[in-house]
Amino acid sequence: MSREPVDLATVAALIEDAAAAPSLHNAQPWAFRYARRTGVLHLYADLERALPHTDPDDRGLHIGCGAALFNLRAAAAGRDLTPTVRLLPAPASPNLLAEIVLQGTGPPDDELARLAPAIRRRHSSRHPFQDKELPPAATAALCTAARAEGCELLFPSAWHVQSILELVRDAEGRELIDPEVRGETVRWTPTEPYSGGGAVDGIPGEAFGPRRRGASVPVRDFAVGRPVPGRGSALFEKSPNVALLGTAQDLPADWLRAGQALERVLLQATVAGLVASVTSQPLEWPETRWAVRDPVSPMAHVQMIIRLGYGPAGETSPRRPVTELLDVI
Repeated sequence: MSREPVDLATVAALIEDAAAAPSLHNAQPWAFRYARRTGVLHLYADLERALPHTDPDDRGLHIGCGAALFNLRAAAAGRDLTPTVRLLPAPASPNLLAEIVLQGTGPPDDELARLAPAIRRRHSSRHPFQDKELPPAATAALCTAARAEGCELLFPSAWHVQSILELVRDAEGRELIDPEVRGETVRWTPTEPYSGGGAVDGIPGEAFGPRRRGASVPVRDFAVGRPVPGRGSALFEKSPNVALLGTAQDLPADWLRAGQALERVLLQATVAGLVASVTSQPLEWPETRWAVRDPVSPMAHVQMIIRLGYGPAGETSPRRPVTELLDVI
């Protein structure tokens, strides 16, 4: 049955959950507008939070906004709502990424509702994981989660994982010698701790994780070349569990789908007792992005590299208040 437009307190709670999504450098490049009379919520790209040198095509921006959109969908299902979503509803307005009708009809999606409690528990972990393979049932569930959003999740073979690790190191070197890309990273990753105050975006020093010793893993080191007070070093897993998230095409709508698939995979991992970190570092350079793809895989475009395993949960990064994100008309 149809419903009345959702009240503002519920909308604010949904936006707060949406904003718990991961985004490139935790820039949180999203904004929302809610029409009280119609119950329609619009998701916009906040281009003031774009990273033009790191993410010149706004691919990462769209993926982050897609992840926020999935959180909103899961949070709505957890509140017995059945939103209708339309991606890129207005070609003449490229910053308008999605239209969400919150009134909804019919029963809520139980699978989405099951993931809603994991939204606030999910944090990127840049700590060492156990050298332990994932159970087949867990990897199958993660692949199913990606397919539910129209994407594919691939667990590459050992030789391909080593190739990906080499590409991560190559991308790190490229970033270090590119002053504009490096400048964006420094801007969004302050080395001082967040500690519940100060900036409400970016990645604070306590979320960097320890410096790597020994084995290489697909974890972005935001502190390369910069001292971080109190930061130690640690041995990471020798054989990381790596997954590639990809799409058949490579257009803005595909990036939004990839973002929704990414968050669905991450929440499914959280429910299963796994921790994760993501990196797009080799995917940010045209010279290395094509090489991340498995040549024997049908996956055409890799959108994200995900590291999964058993280990400590990551630290909480700051989030912008809902009052900055939501405009009500």
